[in-house]
Amino acid sequence: LSALMKLPVIYVMTHDSIGVGEDGPTHQPIEHIASFRAMPGVSVFRPADSKETAAAYLYGLGHNGPTLMALSRQNLPLYEGSSIEAAQKGGYVIYGPGNTPDAILIATGSEVDIAIQAAKALEEKGKAVRVVSMPSMDVFEKQDATYKESVLPSTVRARVVVEAGTTFGWHKYAGDAGEIIGIDRFGASAPGDKLFEVFGFTVDHLVEALNRVMAK
Repeated sequence: LSALMKLPVIYVMTHDSIGVGEDGPTHQPIEHIASFRAMPGVSVFRPADSKETAAAYLYGLGHNGPTLMALSRQNLPLYEGSSIEAAQKGGYVIYGPGNTPDAILIATGSEVDIAIQAAKALEEKGKAVRVVSMPSMDVFEKQDATYKESVLPSTVRARVVVEAGTTFGWHKYAGDAGEIIGIDRFGASAPGDKLFEVFGFTVDHLVEALNRVMAK
């Protein structure tokens, strides 16, 4: 109703992924974020740290409609490359080289942490990997073509998207040469870190995926 009436309501959702752990599949959103992203007029943010959360609040205060924040239950670091200003554009380069990279990792929320770790691991192998934090897909889509191209250069087809939720909606960013690491089934009851390992949200799994897309 708030989307239909264009009411500037800010919703704070406290469960964002399988990371909630032992609460089990009834409390672990898999398809929910994608469904809200599909709802007209709703701006959905899945922040990676407190600066991105602040950006979501600031954006919501000026948005002509509801803003929804899906916040992590895990303890997450404050990233050196995160930016309140840049996060209000929906997606931005949070880590990596300024020149054209060998590959791009696109991540949201808590998965930004493992994405940066994977990029650093590949740096040691001589590969330049850009990490793009995309707290809000719909806000990113509102940016002009020049900005979007600067964040996700079309010449770089080696891409991996990682989000602990359904892969629905991410194919436009992964492209036909990329991969998506997500969850297209319901979760399970176990400690959050164990679930991330079982479902493949690990540095090693990301490195393997990046090596595959770069080899194409």
